[in-house]
Amino acid sequence: MRTAQVTRNTLETQISVSLNLDGTGVSTLATGVPFLDHMLDQIARHGLIDLDIQAKGDLHIDAHHTVEDTGITLGQAFAQALGDKRGIRRYGHAYVPLDEALSRVVIDLSGRPGLEYHVDYTRARIGDFDVDLFLEFFRGFINHAGVTLHIDNLRGINAHHQAETIFKAFGRALRMAVEADLRMGDVLPSTKGSL
Repeated sequence: MRTAQVTRNTLETQISVSLNLDGTGVSTLATGVPFLDHMLDQIARHGLIDLDIQAKGDLHIDAHHTVEDTGITLGQAFAQALGDKRGIRRYGHAYVPLDEALSRVVIDLSGRPGLEYHVDYTRARIGDFDVDLFLEFFRGFINHAGVTLHIDNLRGINAHHQAETIFKAFGRALRMAVEADLRMGDVLPSTKGSL
């Protein structure tokens, strides 16, 4: 079982993440930031990752620390659950539409953090959620999961649709990358011999 449980406690947030990379897409989410919970649910459902995230943060200030630290903790749990990466596909990609919006996400479980994030939201807030925080979420994730991630929102008018296509595509790209590559067997998918 490729599972992990990680707890992160700081003066700003207390976050626990449990995940199963070989799950069925079941999630229990309570970050105190409803739109973030909605997006995390997309990762679980489309990635077929069982995900339990509980967070308490300094929301009386704003959602920044909670969103960023959730990304950090999820990245730590992901790296732990993935293990030595033997026999996986390593690379994943997905295009996901939602009405007028279309996003592409490409991921490499390279062991090296890298982020290309090209999203021009049509408005700054979705409800009371500041869309700038999604960049912080993904930065936190890649830095602690050790992955290279390219996110491109190719088109969209509705900011909710833009965000949702990104998170659905992210979940699907993760799902592809962590899948067992039956032709690889127990081989590490790298000419360097390490990831």
